[in-house]
Amino acid sequence: MTADDLKAWIGRTETLHDQVTPAPVRMLRATLDLPPDPAPAELPPLWHWLYFLPSARRSELGPDGHPRRGGFLPPVPLPRRMWAGGQLEFFHPLRLGDAIERVSTIDDVALKSGRSGALCFVRVRHEIHSPRGLALREFHDIVYRPDPVPGAAVAAGEPAPQGQWSERVVPDDVLLFRYSALTFNGHRIHYDRKYVTGVEGYPGLVVHGPLLATLLAGLGGRQFAGRQASSFVFRALKPVFDLHPFDICGRPDGQAAADLWVRDHEGHKTMAARLELRA
Repeated sequence: MTADDLKAWIGRTETLHDQVTPAPVRMLRATLDLPPDPAPAELPPLWHWLYFLPSARRSELGPDGHPRRGGFLPPVPLPRRMWAGGQLEFFHPLRLGDAIERVSTIDDVALKSGRSGALCFVRVRHEIHSPRGLALREFHDIVYRPDPVPGAAVAAGEPAPQGQWSERVVPDDVLLFRYSALTFNGHRIHYDRKYVTGVEGYPGLVVHGPLLATLLAGLGGRQFAGRQASSFVFRALKPVFDLHPFDICGRPDGQAAADLWVRDHEGHKTMAARLELRA
């Protein structure tokens, strides 16, 4: 498949409908070891990822557990697919009980060459509407990569500062399985240890990028309790595995923003994020 064939997917759209029901919220709170909320009303930032879940039939899945290529996303002929980052604008919170609509558009497809070979970046724009209008706009960056070359050098990580705020997270199989189940994510790198080590060549189970972003947004939200987010931007820098604890860290930037990051057991920054609050 040529670059022009892949770029032909630019502009494709998909519209889905869902409802903000309470069960996924209750279950994610339990998964993140948060106390029950007796009267939840609004979704915290990034918890909309509990809705509009993929529903490909088992016969439509590829060997990695993802839906086979084609359909809405372009059929990129590279084997490894990762969520590289995203940018979100929040206009008003989603409320429990809301009937919601998501309109998704392929914004861009770009082919590049990296240290490990050919790369393909796909940017998807999601706009979610509630009964009160446009609630949030999200740009979702996906990167497709070749399989790793045996013996290839691992990229050096960026040193992470300590941060004014810091919380330790101890990942395990149950945390990753529950988050995969809640988001109906069949990607085997998050729960199938034999597959992730033997086929993908990783040392352990990969902690979901969206889970890391959710933890960072939650850390920032707790520091600015009662304030509504206006935007959240995050970028994955390095995989995090379930083999060691990691820290979610942050520091305020004035009265209405915070820089946030994940620091792994070696002191490397593995995800960087920025939270901005509504005035």
